[in-house]
Amino acid sequence: MAGTHTLLSPTIIAKEALMHLENNLVMGNLVHRRYKNEFQKVGGTITIRKPVKFKVKKTRIRTTGGELTERSISLEVATQAHVTWEFYSVDLTLTVEKYSERYVAPAAAALANTVDADLTALYIELSNSVYESTGFVTPESFIVLGKAAQRLDEEAVPPEDRVLVLNPAANWSLANAMKNMFVTDVSKPALKKGYLAKIANMEIYMDQNIKTHTTGDYFLTGSAHALVLHSTLGTLPSSTAAANTSVSMGGFEKAGDCLAIGDVFTIANCFSVNPMSGDSTGTLKQFVCTSVASCSESTTAADSGLIHFDPPMIHTGPYKTVDTIPGLSAAVTVVGTQGEPYPQNLAFHKNCLALVTVPLEMPANVWGARETHNGLSIRIVKAYDIEKDSEVIRMDILYGVKVLYPELGCRIWGAEG
Repeated sequence: MAGTHTLLSPTIIAKEALMHLENNLVMGNLVHRRYKNEFQKVGGTITIRKPVKFKVKKTRIRTTGGELTERSISLEVATQAHVTWEFYSVDLTLTVEKYSERYVAPAAAALANTVDADLTALYIELSNSVYESTGFVTPESFIVLGKAAQRLDEEAVPPEDRVLVLNPAANWSLANAMKNMFVTDVSKPALKKGYLAKIANMEIYMDQNIKTHTTGDYFLTGSAHALVLHSTLGTLPSSTAAANTSVSMGGFEKAGDCLAIGDVFTIANCFSVNPMSGDSTGTLKQFVCTSVASCSESTTAADSGLIHFDPPMIHTGPYKTVDTIPGLSAAVTVVGTQGEPYPQNLAFHKNCLALVTVPLEMPANVWGARETHNGLSIRIVKAYDIEKDSEVIRMDILYGVKVLYPELGCRIWGAEG
């Protein structure tokens, strides 16, 4: 039997670990992973330029004053995650399959789960939101998928590379709802694998890491208080991305109440626009709260808080986001009920989110290896404990996650079971 055992090298273990890392990723396999080379050249942060937008002028004479606005975001790789275990030297004579089953596979699965959890947590930066027609229930019909697809269409999201990631409750609820569909390639996978194939032009996956968002305390049900704008937004008209990203909002029930980061709201008569034509889509523009300041100390209905939000309200120029800037006392409606938890299932295009892993430096004179493939990188190193004749091994990844284009994503609000 000794001939069937091979002393495992660090390269063999690293290759095995990288394979299991990729196989266990859900979100990590659905997002953009092509910035690896840029990080190797410039270090831990890169600046990503966004596409330039232009405004069409219907005239023979060239119109001046249309200076370009370059927009960019920064992506930082600063998260180092690792798992570690200790084993006896004799275990290095195990077959690749047995060693992988005992150590490598569960370690890589734990790292993959951490990466996926960080990616699903990015929901908090997305403003586009939909939910079932009957209210905040677990998505269980094609209708809510159609709503998400419609929202992506209105944002001019490319039809290719769209995905939908559901929590387990929504995944199996939707699978049950689709089982009687007279479409063989949809119904069979739903029953046999829990994978719903391609519906509404979206590949559908399940990830237990889908986050739950709890809304802030903004008013009491049945209260006479109602949220309204207490200040105008910037200088009108606004055509720059830096303008109109905060507003004083009044009508909170009591001092200290406010929206939570990640809350989504609309403002009366403020509609979204087609990003290419600038025409109104007929859908109220949704904004996500990015930071807040506490309400005033008074206890009147005029209690107000400073709300920062995204995307910015721009109503003219090539980066137009809304058809008009709302005025004072415009009514504000927040998605959901205050203080309630809502699962945040995600529909998005691949370029909405990014995952970058870069090769970690290898320590000098150690047993170890690193492997890089398909936009992923992992490092394995080992140290020897002479007292116990044991080996201590660690598996590391260095990565960063980022929302690249929030307009390419949409949250599907569910309900807690």
